[in-house]
Amino acid sequence: MTPEPPPTPPLWVMQLQARGLGGALGLALDVLEPLGALGAQLVWVAQPVLSVWVGREIVRSFAQTLETPAELEQIRHFLDQ
Repeated sequence: MTPEPPPTPPLWVMQLQARGLGGALGLALDVLEPLGALGAQLVWVAQPVLSVWVGREIVRSFAQTLETPAELEQIRHFLDQ
């Protein structure tokens, strides 16, 4: 049995980290994660403003991640590395 390669972070996470926004992403997760789906809805509502700093695709992916606990866990793992 061949060992599985370690998972790589989603492209949008790597883009945010490359822009120096990894800490901001962690903070946003801290604030919005407890709200779950409501936090995702807040991101959708704020999409026009957030899209000024990051692309719409990143905002969409972030909102979808907030709706999925397993994805949130993975993002936290990538940010802690």
